[in-house]
Amino acid sequence: MDSENHGVRTELGCSLLKSGALNSDWLPSFALVRRSAFLPDLMWPYDMATARTVTVDRTQDPELWHRYTEDNVPIVTQWDDGRHRGPEPGDVPTSSISMPSVVFSMLRDLEVRLGDRVLEIGAGTGYNAALLGVRLGLSQVVSVEVDPAIAAAARAALERARLPVTVITGDGFEGYERGAPYDRVIATVGLREVPFAWVKQTSPGGVIVAPWGTHFSNQDAVARLVVSADGAGASGLFTGPVEFMKLRSQRLPFAGHNAYAPTGVRGAKTSSTTLPEGVFTGGAFDTAVFAIGLRVPRCTHSVASKREGARPVWFYGLDDTSWACAFFREGRTETTVYQSGPRRLWDEVESAYGWWESVGRPGHERFGLTVDAEGQTAWLDEPGESAAVG
Repeated sequence: MDSENHGVRTELGCSLLKSGALNSDWLPSFALVRRSAFLPDLMWPYDMATARTVTVDRTQDPELWHRYTEDNVPIVTQWDDGRHRGPEPGDVPTSSISMPSVVFSMLRDLEVRLGDRVLEIGAGTGYNAALLGVRLGLSQVVSVEVDPAIAAAARAALERARLPVTVITGDGFEGYERGAPYDRVIATVGLREVPFAWVKQTSPGGVIVAPWGTHFSNQDAVARLVVSADGAGASGLFTGPVEFMKLRSQRLPFAGHNAYAPTGVRGAKTSSTTLPEGVFTGGAFDTAVFAIGLRVPRCTHSVASKREGARPVWFYGLDDTSWACAFFREGRTETTVYQSGPRRLWDEVESAYGWWESVGRPGHERFGLTVDAEGQTAWLDEPGESAAVG
């Protein structure tokens, strides 16, 4: 690595330390494990300046490749479950290496101790497992990866780095019972349901750190769950918003717009609302959208591009053909709403937003999650104060 790229990495380390994402406990791992050692020659970083995914090929531009590998950006390493070919970005990103600030924030939340045994769900490039291996010892870490090609690439990268952490090819939803019990479990994929298998495979008092959210949006928040003394469940608050590729078995089960409204809003019941468009366009990590997802179960939504001052926002039921559309127009405070099907999805959304406002517009850190043999429950401030309905 030349002096320019060494400077980029030093600048990244200083930035992570200043932000609190990287603490002194993880500084040796950051120093010893180069992110670039776990990235392929052809990769697709997210360029923050242009807000788009770009193609970077090490064989064509090694300097640019090195700069991105040591920058605080997420980098896609696989598209379309491996079916994608060629240098241009594919349709759906299906494996990546997270931005370092997210990686080290989640490792900080894990609060590992020397001697801890850790199960990682989602090996990806192998970088996160390498950081854990350096901190705890290589024999203390097991990583499970569902995609055989990704698992093989992670093993190869770990071997090249002389950090041969165990990588198991299998379904992370089931954990890895042969290596249990674990003191810590960390998921590098987004979840819509935390498997109770992870709780059962974690020692009492152990910690599970996982990105979790609802199908309402692609948004996640990092849940930090502590397993109860009797091992019957795990509970804890969220530490902040993130966005991860979803566990393959929990991807959005959406049939597509035409399965709901092939002729548009024709024949739907109409009403009006004064809820502002900004509720749904406030950004990827807007808490209102997260809260609405908790209160409007089995529903997803899509924000269309604005054209000629108009923007439709669509809502789709996931267990029937109910749909709704709010048609926002610039300069108007009142919006026409169209609804069809057994559920009145817009009414549910509006009610959920009203609830969020009534409890003081709480941020992600006031919400929490409990997981037990009966399922999972989201709550506000304290377990038992349910934030979800239905």
